Amino acid sequence: MAKSNPLWGAPKIHGEILKLGISISERSVSRFMPPKPRKPPSQTWRTFLDNHIGSLDSIDFFTVPTATFRILYVFLVLAHERRRVVHFNVTDGPGAQWTAQQMVEAFPEDTAPKYMIRDRDGIYGDYFRRRVQGLGIEQVVTAPRSPWQNPYVERLVGSIRRECLEHVIVLGERHLLQILKSYFAYYHRARTHLSLGKDAPEPRAVQPPSMGKIVELPEVGGLHHRYERRAA
Repeated sequence: MAKSNPLWGAPKIHGEILKLGISISERSVSRFMPPKPRKPPSQTWRTFLDNHIGSLDSIDFFTVPTATFRILYVFLVLAHERRRVVHFNVTDGPGAQWTAQQMVEAFPEDTAPKYMIRDRDGIYGDYFRRRVQGLGIEQVVTAPRSPWQNPYVERLVGSIRRECLEHVIVLGERHLLQILKSYFAYYHRARTHLSLGKDAPEPRAVQPPSMGKIVELPEVGGLHHRYERRAA
């Protein structure tokens, strides 16, 4: 697994092994691939995130350069409880109306969360705030220059870059949408998360050895792989 997935660390490989019904400790895996330590956020903010995880989403933008040096903007809406990407879209010119419309598309028919974390970007102006308020969402605005207060979506952006975009050349808006669609399909169905007890956002059943041989299934154009047991 480590050879086929050079971007994976010990926790992710350990999660895949658990899903194959093999009992082994993460410590044994980490002897070969030691994980990098992460500095946790402050206890007060962590408590807020933990207490409201079932009714809390985050939004954020990040930029992606293309092969012709255009700058594209990716908008993300992340649900905290199962780390699901509720909605995403790409544009070369985001504005308040476009961003507000993304929120409407992300939460149809009274599916909006109670709280939403965002930063202080000027794009979230009066028009955006009114549309979000109309959805019944209470906005939680982070402090200036404090990305650590929006840790889940910031971590997601980092994963998208490290595990996908740093290894492809983006040709344009439609190409980027296709790449992200492929990555998020893998992210939801296959990618194990440390915060989810080494499970995927869409839960994966453990497959015991009695189910058959282990097969390797390419994901995201072979950049990652999913491992399953198949009967001979």
